[in-house]
Amino acid sequence: MRDVVMYLTVIVNVLSLLATVAGVLMHSGRGGGLSDMFGGAGTTALGSSAAERNLTRITTVAGIIWIGTVVALSFLLVR
Repeated sequence: MRDVVMYLTVIVNVLSLLATVAGVLMHSGRGGGLSDMFGGAGTTALGSSAAERNLTRITTVAGIIWIGTVVALSFLLVR
């Protein structure tokens, strides 16, 4: 049973890692970022600030999940 939990934790760890990397890469640097990717100007698009806030929240949650799974794996790998 412990091995099943460990494998599930590794899968969640990898998925949250990929989600965090994708979220960071989609954030805006000095330009418009997510709003420019879909063709809208950063200052004229009505939903661009909401999209950036949601992207920030999603990336933060994915990062917290990744940190949690790393801590869980450190406890699971100690025998």
